[in-house]
This record gives sequence, structure tokens and C-alpha cells, in this order.
Amino acid sequence: MLKFSNANAKTEALKQVPELAGYLTDKRKIYSLDLLSGYSCPFAKACLSKAVVQSDGRRKIKDGKDNEFRCFSASQEVQYTNVYNSRKHNFDMLRGEHLNDMTHMLNQSMPDNLGICRIHVAGDFFSADYMYSWLVMAMMHQDRLFYAYTKSLKYWLKHMEAIDQLPNFVLTASYGGRDDELIAEHGLRSAKVIFSEAEAGDLEIDHDDSHAARPSLKNQDFALLIHGTQPKGSEAATALKQLKGKGSYSRKKPTTV
Repeated sequence: MLKFSNANAKTEALKQVPELAGYLTDKRKIYSLDLLSGYSCPFAKACLSKAVVQSDGRRKIKDGKDNEFRCFSASQEVQYTNVYNSRKHNFDMLRGEHLNDMTHMLNQSMPDNLGICRIHVAGDFFSADYMYSWLVMAMMHQDRLFYAYTKSLKYWLKHMEAIDQLPNFVLTASYGGRDDELIAEHGLRSAKVIFSEAEAGDLEIDHDDSHAARPSLKNQDFALLIHGTQPKGSEAATALKQLKGKGSYSRKKPTTV
């Protein structure tokens, strides 16, 4: 069985969004399905970070050579053993499996009371078949909402016709990947990580995932403030300090079910 995670403070705020209330009737809840950061992100670049297990069994953060800001979920995986193990378990279970097997696994593991699912607080769509397995989930469960940020833009384009026909499947192209040029070329809805509120310009800043999740905004770009633990002395760390936590995710330890 895969391990779904309970909502964090950011996704929990979706309960306050009127547009999404229909997905949370009958005491349904918000969950995420998370994978091992970096390892499951084939197109990451600016945010590429991984929790690497050392010879003594301890984990250490390793940033990619083009890293501009550290992935907050990779930092969680260094800090919390249970979080690392849960995400590794999910990734190990799914990778290498056939499309039908991945879909069956997701469907059998999904909590009965799930109303909204953020696909990947940690991780990304590591294959075209894996993305399609989530599309099948949205087709099968049209009374539930599935949303995700992704840098796997080639997989999005491959499945664009199916994605456009699913109002309960909402994607956001995340800038900072190896195929950023595809975002403007194909008019994909996008989000940029910014280091200051002034940098947002005309873009709305999404503080609580409400822009990312709402189907009515699936064609409107937005911005995200830098968050998570950043390398000491880096531009990202300086920006985070100046924001005084405005872009930070909850420090509460993630939990799984």
C-alpha cells in the first residue's frame, strides 16, 4: 500500500476556499501523495536537492549544480526519518511498474475520505505513464479534486488533450526546470518562485495553495514566495530572512496515513 500524507498547514487552508467546498462535503479531507524529492524529479534544475544517505546511515542534503534555491521537501527528508522512509517507500513501490499497476496501487491506497489531493508536496511525475495513472484517477473519481505543480512539462504536453477535458485535474507548470521554454511556447499555466513581494509584479502571490488548486484559475499564472531552509549565506537565505516567514511552509512534521 502507498502512504498518503495528511494536509500540512498550507494545504489545510483550502478548507476556507468556497469554490472547493463541494469536494470536502461529508467530512472528506485533504491529503497528498509524496515521493522522494529530487530522485523523482527528472526535469528539476533550479530547485534540485536530494537527501543523500551517508556511509554512517545519516542523511545529508545535496544540491544540484545549477541550484538557485533549496527544495524545502528535501530538507524535510534530511530532518525526519519517518518522512524520508515514507516517501522512499512510495517511490520504490511505483517506479518501474506498468501503468495499470500504478493506477491500481493509487486507487487501492487512496483514503476513502479523500476529497482533495495535492499530488506531490514532495516529488514530481517521474514518467509519462505515472502522470497518466493520475489522470485515470481523476477520470474515475470526478467528485474529487487532484492538483499538482510540475516540471515534467513534456509529459503534460503528451497528455494535454486528456488534461484539458478534466475539470478536477489542475496542473501548474513550475518555473526552474530544464524545459522552461515550453511554458510560454504552449501557454501552460505557471508559477514562479520569487525572492520578494515586489518581484511578483502583476502576479498574484499564492500563500495558501488556493490559486494552485482552484479549477476556475487553471489558466492564470501566479507567484510563490521562497520558503524552506536555504543554504547559509545564499541569496535565497537572505531573501527568506527579509520575508520574515511570509513564504515559509509549516514547520510541523509531515504525517502519513
